[in-house]
Amino acid sequence: MISVRIRKRYAPARESAGFVLDVEFQSTAGITVLFGPSGSGKTLTLDSIAGFVRPDEGRILLEDSILFDGAAKIHLPPQARRCGYVFQNYALFPHMTIRENLAFAADRIPRLERHRRVNEMLERFRLTEFAGRRPHEVSGGQKQRCSIARALIVEPRVLLLDEPATGLDAPLRQELYSILRQVRQEFKIPILMVTHDLDECFALGDEMLILRMGKIVQSGLPARVVEQPANADVAKLLGIYNLLPVEIRALDPGRNSSRYRYGNHELAGPYFPGRLLGDRVLLCVRPDQLRAVACEDVRPMNAIPARLVRVEERHSSVRLEFSDNVTVDMPREEFERQKHTKEWMIQFPISGVRVL
Repeated sequence: MISVRIRKRYAPARESAGFVLDVEFQSTAGITVLFGPSGSGKTLTLDSIAGFVRPDEGRILLEDSILFDGAAKIHLPPQARRCGYVFQNYALFPHMTIRENLAFAADRIPRLERHRRVNEMLERFRLTEFAGRRPHEVSGGQKQRCSIARALIVEPRVLLLDEPATGLDAPLRQELYSILRQVRQEFKIPILMVTHDLDECFALGDEMLILRMGKIVQSGLPARVVEQPANADVAKLLGIYNLLPVEIRALDPGRNSSRYRYGNHELAGPYFPGRLLGDRVLLCVRPDQLRAVACEDVRPMNAIPARLVRVEERHSSVRLEFSDNVTVDMPREEFERQKHTKEWMIQFPISGVRVL
């Protein structure tokens, strides 16, 4: 297990704003995903754990070893921490072969054991036939595998991954996911992974930490975080919700129902615990929860009229952007049948929505 409690402050300068990283979390064996926008402190957190950055205060404990303790003035150098680090740009030595890159990472291991581990890693990560090539002579996926193998060859106690899927196409990305699942199963160590990709969180994450402006604003299982964002800021960071300003007009806990006004329209919803009549809140509803229908014939219930502004093509669906910043996801086949619609209605679900 790794336990992290650190604070690092960067004072504002002439051409840059100040920044404070202030995080506290624990991670056990499995993959913990650090998710958030650029500049939120994700990579800085990894660098502090690895020893590349010295926090101003706090404590980093890995198993029974203190890596950093601000009060006791302990700051182990990176080479003494046994942290495997996979960088965004792979950071392989360009003048060395794949085999030599692995051997260099294990240079403190006795020669015979080093030779055995190098061969084991080459075989485990399917690099044996490329062992004599230099990094510029292999593919991005092979470089990524070599980078992970190099990080693991010293049998680290924690593995740090800084956006490992950056620059990989879809097949190589899936291959990387398969490798990381294998690493999670075989090595049984905490793995901390930085990503901007929500799908990646679901594909790999056992735990999800959302960072914003240097702080952890929510943590938990990826599915739980996505289903129940803690506040509007988290919902915006996830980027998968409509956040619509509404006013609560009626609440009935006995019937688990409510009425709320959006614009000039009153809609039915579930009961919102802890809210009062007249509260102005943000309705949190995913685009796939809304339904866009043609209203030439029958006016649907619990719906509002809307003007279609833009259509965005997706892999197996289309995203419809309507007036008032409402977006709806629709299967492509369904949209093809209705694409000439002049008048649209957006139907809101009566259950499953939240207010923030």
